[in-house]
Amino acid sequence: MTTIEHAGDVVGYPPNLFDRDRIVAGPRFTRWLVPPAALAIHLCIGMAYGMSVYWLPMTRLIPNAPAACGNQSFAAELFTTTCNWTVPSVTPIFEIFIAVLGIAAAIWGGWLEHAGPRKAGSIAALCWGGGLVLLGLSVSIHQLWLVYLVSIICGVGQGLGYITPVSTLIKWFPDRRGMATGFAIMGYGGGAMIGAPLAVWFTAHFAHGGVPGVSLSLMSLGVIYLIAIGIGAFGFRVAPTGWRPSDWMPSAAQRSNAMITQHHVHVDRVWGMPQFWLIWGVLCLNVTAGIAVIAMASPMLQDVFGGKLLGIESATALTLAQKGALAAAAAGLVGLISMFNSLGRIFWASLSDKLGRKNTYYTFFVLGIILYCLLPTWGHLGLPLLFVLSICIILTMYGGGFATVPAYLADIFGTQMVGAIHGRLITAWSVAGVVGPMIIASLRQFELDHGVPHNLVYDLTLYIMAGLLFVGLVCNFFVKPVNPKHQMTDEELARERALQHEDRISGNVDTAARGSFGAGAVLAWLAVGIPFCIGLWIAIEKAAALF
Repeated sequence: MTTIEHAGDVVGYPPNLFDRDRIVAGPRFTRWLVPPAALAIHLCIGMAYGMSVYWLPMTRLIPNAPAACGNQSFAAELFTTTCNWTVPSVTPIFEIFIAVLGIAAAIWGGWLEHAGPRKAGSIAALCWGGGLVLLGLSVSIHQLWLVYLVSIICGVGQGLGYITPVSTLIKWFPDRRGMATGFAIMGYGGGAMIGAPLAVWFTAHFAHGGVPGVSLSLMSLGVIYLIAIGIGAFGFRVAPTGWRPSDWMPSAAQRSNAMITQHHVHVDRVWGMPQFWLIWGVLCLNVTAGIAVIAMASPMLQDVFGGKLLGIESATALTLAQKGALAAAAAGLVGLISMFNSLGRIFWASLSDKLGRKNTYYTFFVLGIILYCLLPTWGHLGLPLLFVLSICIILTMYGGGFATVPAYLADIFGTQMVGAIHGRLITAWSVAGVVGPMIIASLRQFELDHGVPHNLVYDLTLYIMAGLLFVGLVCNFFVKPVNPKHQMTDEELARERALQHEDRISGNVDTAARGSFGAGAVLAWLAVGIPFCIGLWIAIEKAAALF
């Protein structure tokens, strides 16, 4: 047993490898080891964006069986082992991931603040990595109901993994809040650039008798992610209360800025505060507009430009070879927007440290409105290059919105419980992940059913997205500083820090994490940087088909 001084009493507690107070940084630690630990987690869970590579292979798992369960009810399809699944029956896996991500983050965000990033990250590794292994087993026995059930476990891993680094990073980088969270959340946007090509390779490698190796592919990814997230979780160290870089002090402008509080709000109070719901609306509307484009990027490009992408100006029907080339070019757009989605996260989040969070979101909404209104014009004029460029800029702001919002929350509500508050805010993503694709797909079908030509079916949708961004602009305008009556008192803050065991480690504030950027940091950054750069190169190669 170990004894410690705690609130004036001597308290005994058994040492635990996962305790938050066991991972306080020592003097030789450097804060630059924390971003690669966060990236290790987010690059793994970001594979959620790449799961679409499995949809078609999952419809060909039973050889010599009916092409699809189209003549069966949905209830029968959940339990059948005699016919192949349909694409619409497997795509809900992604929707479950995103929906449960938000719910899990909201439920366990407060617990995570007390448990610390090592414990939360380790559970995320078990749920996401282990969940993918179970998902592979569920696919192997061909039980759709079990696939859905296991997807919930994976979604919990998504939620815990997504918010695990946020609070820790913000406390390590009081001078660069946006950049710090941008590094981590950039990983989520780039995870598919690495994971999707790997998943395709595994699926082909484990194929047997004409059956795609989906099951073993999922299991292989699960094992890799379990190890990688676990390493990232154990790489975290927490900053003592009040820690700051030795060469940095908040400027007079920062201290006097009403939009950057020096106090803290408890997570239990934010549900009833207008600032929380306004920022919730800001994120939800920005994500709704962006995710709608992500969901339909490939068919949108083909519908709007058709053969013009191949230099064919006539309206004659395309040959099979030309249709294949057109699909390849459109697939290049998917790789391109994936790259801009990821890089936009670090770019805009870092820029927000200079512009301020509110001004950054003003930029998103004003520029986004202009670009969404221009997209139909580029289509009418037959200018695919400007169309693609506009979409890429939109996707940088989509990703930038995710990366900037944790720092926005820290500015408004303080840093003490920002991870828990961020967890609740992520429910906006869950809503947007369902609403955005539903709007664009439903309106497209409505327009087609009413005889609108393919090249014009997205005009109304894009103008509606611009309207949603205008509402987001209004929400952002009304975000004001928190009324002091909502802030934690000194006694409440001391109680919360005691729950996080911060009272046990605050004595190290002047000596902790004064180490240099040495060989260990170089290796950590290489470990995450090399896979990311490989994924980036693959995305660029795919995008080359557009040009």
